[in-house]
Amino acid sequence: MSAPQLAYFQGLLHAERDSLIQSAHDTEHHLQEFEATPDPSDRASVEEDHSLELRVRDRERKHMHTIDAVLQRIEDGRYGWCEETGEPIGLARLLARPTATLSLEAQLRHESRRRMQA
Repeated sequence: MSAPQLAYFQGLLHAERDSLIQSAHDTEHHLQEFEATPDPSDRASVEEDHSLELRVRDRERKHMHTIDAVLQRIEDGRYGWCEETGEPIGLARLLARPTATLSLEAQLRHESRRRMQA
């Protein structure tokens, strides 16, 4: 992969990471706002909204760890190479999923094995 391509993906991943951090800060501020709701059903609705928002942020937190690992792969020179086969991951796949660590074929095998185990 060329240096400009690596720089592009690195910028893309940093932008996504920054967006996730901003979402976390927005959630923090939103949850700190006090909403006095005397009606129990309204209060339950607010609590359910907060719970859903926290679940989404937890999923985003896990994704941020993935982004950090991929950024480290860029620094190490391993980005764009399949962890399983050592073959290059296609640019089309990386454009669709910049955090991909497996080639399309390896990912399909991985998902097939997981379905067979379930």
